Amino acid sequence: MVGDAHLKLNVLLRRGRTARRRAARPGWSWTLAICLGVIWTLPNTLLGVLVGAIGLMGGARMAVTRDVHALTFAEWPWGRGGALTLGNCVLHTGPSLDRACGLYAPVAGCAADLVPRLGDHERAHVLQYMVLGPLFLPVYLVCGGVSARNPFERAADRYALTGAGWWPFGRVRS
Repeated sequence: MVGDAHLKLNVLLRRGRTARRRAARPGWSWTLAICLGVIWTLPNTLLGVLVGAIGLMGGARMAVTRDVHALTFAEWPWGRGGALTLGNCVLHTGPSLDRACGLYAPVAGCAADLVPRLGDHERAHVLQYMVLGPLFLPVYLVCGGVSARNPFERAADRYALTGAGWWPFGRVRS
């Protein structure tokens, strides 16, 4: 049983790496969309940099994580675990985003053995921020905040598991 769970986790982590490679195609339209999204969500990113700078004083480490399109602050010294995305900044308590997270999928009714990769989950939030820009936080809170019922969280889990469907509204295309 434990071996099966370990095998499923490895398959899911490989899917996540495949999703990152697939989504990281550097075509000119994708690059333009990323640049415009970075500019549009700049107020959120500046908030993330400010909060991240406070974390640096507590021992966090800063790095640019290209596949997530974000500035990451690893080993965040405060909080109960997991990660928080603010624009193009990800603050997380672990040493790396390349680890499993099981915060929303099992609670939302998915099988308990389906565990998304944290980096892919947070990458979905970065993409969501780049679409909604300064409107993301109010819309996210209206949709339920940090909960398994929030469509943004369900979409981020779906994207982490399958590499498709990071946008929470509308039809999912694979």
